[in-house]
Amino acid sequence: MTSGSEVPRLTDMIEAIEVVLGELDGVSLDAFEADRRKRWIVERGLEIISEASRHLGAATKARHPEIPWKRVAGIGNVLRHEYAKVAPPLLWALARDDLPALDRACRAERARAAPT
Repeated sequence: MTSGSEVPRLTDMIEAIEVVLGELDGVSLDAFEADRRKRWIVERGLEIISEASRHLGAATKARHPEIPWKRVAGIGNVLRHEYAKVAPPLLWALARDDLPALDRACRAERARAAPT
């Protein structure tokens, strides 16, 4: 069972994913590259997701081997320490291609922790 103490972190991740995907809904890569505000929102959302993922237990992560958990955690370090090297197309692709699966995993884990 998912630890109840993980629920706040899972909720943070789900909310950050919702914000990021909402910012990108209907937005082309060209429009994303041209919009500094959207890029900052996506970067901040990914930082929150990264940090929150570090607080999930091994059992939670093991139930979702399709998620590259080390990469999820690692993107935060890249955004914080190597931000000048982060290309907008990478952020856009990561958010659009990878976050839906992470969202499903987080929602499944949060549901596991819900009282029955």
